[in-house]
Amino acid sequence: MNTLAVVGLQWGDEGKGKIIDLLSKDQDYVVRAQGGHNAGHSVIAEKREYHFHLIPSGILYENVVCYIGAGTVIDPASLLIEIQNLQNQGIDLKNRLKISPYAHVIFPYHRRLDQLQEKGEIHLGTTGRGIGPCYEDAVARRGIRIGEWIDPTTFKKRLQPLVALKNRIFQQYDEAEIDSNALFEEYEIFAKELSPFVESFEDHLDQEILKGKKILFEGAQGALLDIHFGTYPFVTSSSTSSSGLAVGAGVGPSRIQKTMGVTKAYTTRVGNGPFPTEFSQDELSLFASHEIAREFGTTTGRKRRLGWLDIPLLKEAIRINGATSLALTKIDVLDSLDFIKICVGYENVSRPPVFHGEWSNIKPQFETFHGWKKSTKEIKKVEEFPKNVRIFVNRIESLLNCPIEIVSLGPERESAVFLK
Repeated sequence: MNTLAVVGLQWGDEGKGKIIDLLSKDQDYVVRAQGGHNAGHSVIAEKREYHFHLIPSGILYENVVCYIGAGTVIDPASLLIEIQNLQNQGIDLKNRLKISPYAHVIFPYHRRLDQLQEKGEIHLGTTGRGIGPCYEDAVARRGIRIGEWIDPTTFKKRLQPLVALKNRIFQQYDEAEIDSNALFEEYEIFAKELSPFVESFEDHLDQEILKGKKILFEGAQGALLDIHFGTYPFVTSSSTSSSGLAVGAGVGPSRIQKTMGVTKAYTTRVGNGPFPTEFSQDELSLFASHEIAREFGTTTGRKRRLGWLDIPLLKEAIRINGATSLALTKIDVLDSLDFIKICVGYENVSRPPVFHGEWSNIKPQFETFHGWKKSTKEIKKVEEFPKNVRIFVNRIESLLNCPIEIVSLGPERESAVFLK
C-alpha cells in the first residue's frame, strides 16, 4: 500500500506531528488538507524542536515534497512567518512546498469576527484566528481563494464588496471599520511573496498515486472536533476525518488505502465542551504536571484539560475514519502513576450522544490498572516493556479491536517502538 492517512482520534493534540515525522522519511509526498493555523504539530528531531501550524511535518526530510491542499484556510502572514522560521533553521523549501490555488485566504476581518463571536452566548473556546469565519465565507460562496488573491486585479475586485459587508457587521458591534485600500496594499505584498509556492497539484498528485509513489496524508486536529460527527457545537469548522482529508486534497477516498489513527494513552482537550473522563481535582493532583507532560497547546499555549482514556469515543473515531491501525502516544507520561484508568463504557447509554445537552448525563465505567512505576523513555524494543505496560497496551488493543502499530514513549523522533 503506497498511500497512508494519519489522523487524530481524540480532540487533537494526540502527537500526530511526531508520528507523521516518524513515517515521512519513507514518503515521496506529504499532504495537509484540513483546517488552518489553529492546528499545531510539534516535532523534536536531532535535538531541535520544530513547530508546525500549516506546513506539513514531512518538510524536515529533504526528499519529501509537501502540499497544502484546497481544504485548508490560509493566513498569509502566519504562513510567511512559519516559512521564515523553517528557513532560519536550515530547512530548504524551494520546490518542496506547494499551495493549492483552491484554498481560501484568511483576512484580518475573519480574525476580528472570530473574536467577537467568542463573546457571544456560546463560548466555544476557539483559537480566535479567523478559521471559522473564513470557512463560513467559503461555504457562503463569497470567500477569496488563493488563486484569485495572487492576481491583483481579481483580488481588488473581490475584496471591496467583502470589506463593505464586514464593515456593516462591525458597525453593529460599534467596532472600527476596515480600510479596504490599506488591506489590499498589505495583502498584495503577501501575495507576491507566496505566489511562487502556488501551484495546482491535484492532478499530478493523483497521477503519482497511480504510479505507486508513497503519499502520506497529514490529518489536522482530531475526530472529536469534526464539524459533522464531533462534540458539536464545540468543534472545528472542517471535516477532520480521513474522508475529509481526501476531499481537501482533491483525490477520491479510495486513493487513501490505509488510515492510522493516533491516540494518547489518556485524553486531553483544549477549549470548552464535554469531556466525560476529565480528571477530578484529586486525580489531577496525582497526575504528572502540565509541564512534565508537555500539555500546553502548540498554537495557543493554553493548558490542556486532562482525563482518562475513553474507549467509547475512540470506537466512534475509528469508525468515522476507517482506521486500520493505531499509534499510541505519551505512554511515558503515565510512568509515575500508581494506578491508571480506562473508560470501557457508559452506565446509562450504549454510545456517545448526538446532542450537546445529553453529555451531562454521561457516567463513565472504568477499569483500573496497576501502574509500572518505572521509566519507559529509553525503551527501544517490545521485549523491554514492563509487564504492566504490556497488560495496559494489550487491553486497549483488545477493547478497540484495532492493531496498535506504534507506541510512542516521548517527544523525540527516536522515542518510539514499532509493534507490527
